[in-house]
Amino acid sequence: MEITDIQVKPVEGNQKLKAWASITLDNAFVVHNLKVINGQNGMFVAMPSRLTKSGEFKDVAHPITPEFRRILEEKVISAYYKVSSGSQDIGATGGLLMEDIEE
Repeated sequence: MEITDIQVKPVEGNQKLKAWASITLDNAFVVHNLKVINGQNGMFVAMPSRLTKSGEFKDVAHPITPEFRRILEEKVISAYYKVSSGSQDIGATGGLLMEDIEE
């Protein structure tokens, strides 16, 4: 499975929540509402979640393997830094092509 597109929308004025993101997998499946978070141990990506009746947050979608989680976090956080630094023109859709992200 390959991440073929990432969209990042930076959030202004929030110390923890830095951006909302969406990823496209294999040009066929989109996952919205990922959060780029500045946590106590650095930046990380929180997966989309919902609040249950018992008051707990449960992921709606999430990586199954640690390797894919690492790849996802690296690519989304890299896209966030490129968009937030102004070094990347994200265009009208807010999307970044993977060749613009990979280093």
